[in-house]
Amino acid sequence: MNKRRVVITGLGVLAPNGNTLTEYWNALIAGKSGIGPIQGFDAEILSVKIAGQLSDFNPEDHFNRKEAGKLDPFSIYALVTSQEAITQAGLDNSDVNKERIGVIIGTGVGGIQTLESQHSVLLSRGQRRVTPYFVPKFIANIAAGQIAIHHGYQGPNHTVISACASGTDAIGTAARTIQYGDADVVVTGGTEASVTALTISGFANMRALSTRNDDPTAASRPFDLDRDGFVLGEGAASLILEDAEHAKARGATILAELAGYGATDDAYHITQPSEGGKGAIRAMSNALIDAGLNVEDVDYINAHGTSTPFNDKTESAGIISLFGDHAQKLKVSSTKSMTGHSLGASGALEAVACVQAIQDNILPPTINYTTPDPECTLDYVPNKAQQATVNVTMSNSFGFGGHNGVIVIKRWNE
Repeated sequence: MNKRRVVITGLGVLAPNGNTLTEYWNALIAGKSGIGPIQGFDAEILSVKIAGQLSDFNPEDHFNRKEAGKLDPFSIYALVTSQEAITQAGLDNSDVNKERIGVIIGTGVGGIQTLESQHSVLLSRGQRRVTPYFVPKFIANIAAGQIAIHHGYQGPNHTVISACASGTDAIGTAARTIQYGDADVVVTGGTEASVTALTISGFANMRALSTRNDDPTAASRPFDLDRDGFVLGEGAASLILEDAEHAKARGATILAELAGYGATDDAYHITQPSEGGKGAIRAMSNALIDAGLNVEDVDYINAHGTSTPFNDKTESAGIISLFGDHAQKLKVSSTKSMTGHSLGASGALEAVACVQAIQDNILPPTINYTTPDPECTLDYVPNKAQQATVNVTMSNSFGFGGHNGVIVIKRWNE
């Protein structure tokens, strides 16, 4: 059968450096970091005291206190960003068949804030004080469920959990769902509210996190020789994916085309990427094959680029291996330099950056790039955004467990 074309008609964002799509994109282009000292709990006992957290975000601007109390922050973030995307796509005002609208969301750790807080309640105050909302607040699938309930969307609904590849895999799975004809529209993306003392402690004890507590905005420095680990982040991004014919029939504005998706596993190590980035290479290659494109067609890669020593050099080696001579013409940047690493939300935030790069023909920079690493030899769009013709973009996400998810987003052309 002919593969249905999948387009993007709406975007929504909550990020450490911006609480709307416009704020986030303007911050990326300005090279503005959202990383700072941890707020919301006492981090003095922790070795890592910095994170990428939402700033000036109040759930009660969107929900009344009673409603907000029944939702874990990861669900709140998903609901807020999906509403922004739904509004941009004009779905609220369209006569659409809600049985043909699905929801597929990625998350790495789900409602971990609720899990931690209610475990403390159990230990200190006993079973009777554990909220009856505990389970439906913390289960990982509930963000997707809440979006469906809020909007009456009755199509396929599930949650993708593949660590740091979750958001990208959710978007790819949503595209497949539309291509196969199981839905005409899918609300997709990723959400994460993972900045807790427990998650910070776990990552810090793995020596995965930056310890630049005294200089938070310079802590995330992908591809720089002096990088010393990633910065944990939080947030969400939502995208409206739609069958192209469905979007045109209802007069929607098409922002870009979701052209390709590739997914593999390294089957190598629980945390480290395979040597030479073999799994990542296959995922990137598969995404290009799915899109019907050649390596020379790609203008820009939003890299996984976590700011960890091993990941950045392995991803760079994988890109060079796959793209060959074209690798030196490619523009590659890591927006995690400004947002930190929001685990299951990161791929969705970065997919949004790819769409906006196409819309505005501007490439977001890798900030804090001061000392080149001889093992990372690509053009990382250092420190300042660059004007460029952007027709085809790739977004890479790689996760613990060896998960590799890659999507290709291109300019819409009938």
